[in-house]
Amino acid sequence: MIKTLRQLWRSVGFRLAFYYGLLVAITMLAALAIVYMQTVGVLQQRMVRQVSTSLQQLMVRYDARGADGVAGEIGFALSDGRNSDNEIYLLTDREGRKLAGNLDQMPSLAPDAGDGVHRRVVRSGQSAIGYLVMRHLPDGGLLVVGHDLRDQESIESLVASASAAAGIVAVLLLIGGTFVFRQELERSVGAVRRTAARIAAGELQERVAPSGQEDEFALLENDINAMLDRIQSLMDGVRHVSNTIAHNLRTPLTRVLVRLRAVEQELGGNDVQRQAVATAIRELDELAVVFEKLLQIAEVEAGARRQQFAPVALHVIADDVAELYEAVAEAQGITLLREPADLAVALGDRDLLAGAAANLLDNALKYAGIGATVRVGTHTVDGRAQLFVQDNGPGIPAGEYERIGVRFHRLDRSTPGHGLGLASVQAVVALHGGRLQLGDAAPGLRVCIDLPATD
Repeated sequence: MIKTLRQLWRSVGFRLAFYYGLLVAITMLAALAIVYMQTVGVLQQRMVRQVSTSLQQLMVRYDARGADGVAGEIGFALSDGRNSDNEIYLLTDREGRKLAGNLDQMPSLAPDAGDGVHRRVVRSGQSAIGYLVMRHLPDGGLLVVGHDLRDQESIESLVASASAAAGIVAVLLLIGGTFVFRQELERSVGAVRRTAARIAAGELQERVAPSGQEDEFALLENDINAMLDRIQSLMDGVRHVSNTIAHNLRTPLTRVLVRLRAVEQELGGNDVQRQAVATAIRELDELAVVFEKLLQIAEVEAGARRQQFAPVALHVIADDVAELYEAVAEAQGITLLREPADLAVALGDRDLLAGAAANLLDNALKYAGIGATVRVGTHTVDGRAQLFVQDNGPGIPAGEYERIGVRFHRLDRSTPGHGLGLASVQAVVALHGGRLQLGDAAPGLRVCIDLPATD
């Protein structure tokens, strides 16, 4: 549950929808609070004015006709049928004896000096909360005028319940609206994201499917497709030039090699020119290897061999490669171990993956040093099939990790090579939608081919 919420929170669409919904909910709750306070305030002000007016009228009647007049007026008010259920009256003499009114007993607390107070009273045998204004009379008596708050409390409770219900509905709308907004945004952005993922996996011909709308996302899709068309056009141009150069140079290079080998055979064993011809042949052979590797990388990056993908057992490839290089490792005084040998199956081209694994192992044997230990392992972790080669040699600085795999980049130029081996591995891994991971084996280097696993 927490993981799901964290994933949702990472969504920009979800956060935007949540913030907007939260703002709307706060606005609604503030409006409901204002309505509630205004409604309750009006009711209370009207009740206070009514009690104050009644008290003033009774005091005028007292001045004119004394306590008897007030008692008569109270009796009339309680029997006229207007607000009789809510009106509270009590008139006592100086000894506290009840002369008129509908209170069964005196209020629980001392009389107020003039301002209204809320007191619990007993009225017609029923206890209730009343708003009371109490006034001492010149003859020592006490006049109490008030209002039963039970009906007002019912109205306030009704308004509060309605506000709470509206608030709950607002929260539910917030939650539902957030998910709907997020789904709508995901529908629009998802197509762009999925297309970007396929392009990153090497399917450069992919384009964002038109949504058929005329909104901002449709304009964004058109711009992205136009950008991809331009990028692919430029890449095709560069690739075409590179392939043409490699093809056109390889043919005359081969002819030169053939002629030099013929010349070498015609020269005598002691001829001083034989060494120069042999050196030229060796240099041209390396140049031919460079051209061949560049053409292989271009072929892999073109993605033509993706059509031949099938489930490939990386653990079998690791077994074969380890067996193939066992003699080489022994000759170099290096211990080659095959561990762990867990099952790992990925969708791909077996020949390309085997070549990549062999390239990694060849590099490890070349740079680990005499007496080192090299391990070749396979396992499946979190849906990823991994084949790794790890040694305990000198390793490489962490700052060089990003440059590993760049064409013609060589960390140690004293060792023979062309700087194209890991570039080829990088291209093969990218073709399979995987990652080439480098890490510190402490000591040594760990290089891992990480691919999506398949059954």
